[in-house]
Amino acid sequence: MPPDELPRVDAVLPPEMAERAEQVGVRKAALDAVSTFVLAVLAGAFIALGAAFSNVVLASGGALPFGVARALAGVVFSLGLILVVVGGAELFTGNNLIVMAWASRKIGLRLLLRNWGLVYLGNLVGAVGTAGLVFLSGHYLFGGGAVGRSALAAADAKVGLTFTQAVALGVLANALVCLAVWLTYSCRTTADKVLVVVPPIAAFVACGFEHSVANMYTLPVALFVKAGAPDPFWAAIDRTAADYPALTWGGFLAGNLLPVTLGNVLGGSGLVGAVYWFVYLRKPRGGP
Repeated sequence: MPPDELPRVDAVLPPEMAERAEQVGVRKAALDAVSTFVLAVLAGAFIALGAAFSNVVLASGGALPFGVARALAGVVFSLGLILVVVGGAELFTGNNLIVMAWASRKIGLRLLLRNWGLVYLGNLVGAVGTAGLVFLSGHYLFGGGAVGRSALAAADAKVGLTFTQAVALGVLANALVCLAVWLTYSCRTTADKVLVVVPPIAAFVACGFEHSVANMYTLPVALFVKAGAPDPFWAAIDRTAADYPALTWGGFLAGNLLPVTLGNVLGGSGLVGAVYWFVYLRKPRGGP
């Protein structure tokens, strides 16, 4: 094979990564509404599967040191974004990078908001639907109820956050998620994409940062358990539904999802998309 036909293995450099991000943003914004919504439902389900996987690890309780359990939970949670990136799906948090195409005036504000709205709704449908299916499967009963107890504890902690905490944790989470997506623009192979996704995603989960789409699964599945788990489950974990008074649909939507979503937009669009656009795609004043 001639040298000029050999496959390239070097990583794409940041200036070209920014151009790729811009082009991807244009394509995503131009995708028809039905396709966008269906791919968003898939992404919500993919992230939910990663969250379910992560919850199993955390169900180990005190069997593992806190940091080890959190790190391992983060590694397995990265399954969700790997499925999104490699399998092809539309994730609201990752799509915050479309702001780069908007800032370059390659798309208008209407298309940007249309994509975000459709994708957010589709993610919600996919994640909550998966939560319902996981509940119906009796997954929360596994490990003598340890999986359900872990799900309840995680959700209860999330609705206990203050508005400011939830926004700040959302900023941090989506900065890492968008950095993971940004790094995939440097990749030339599927293996590259998997390798670059895992560390940032593992970091945000291990640190306890807040991701809106993951929470679209984590809180509903706990709410389903609270509302529908049988008495033997509560006896097995030595708890009752009354022990989780803050865990309500209102607490989920207004107390957690709203501030976390705001933080995610600020972190992904502002700290990652806008910064890289400013450095690599901004036209110098007085330039062409």
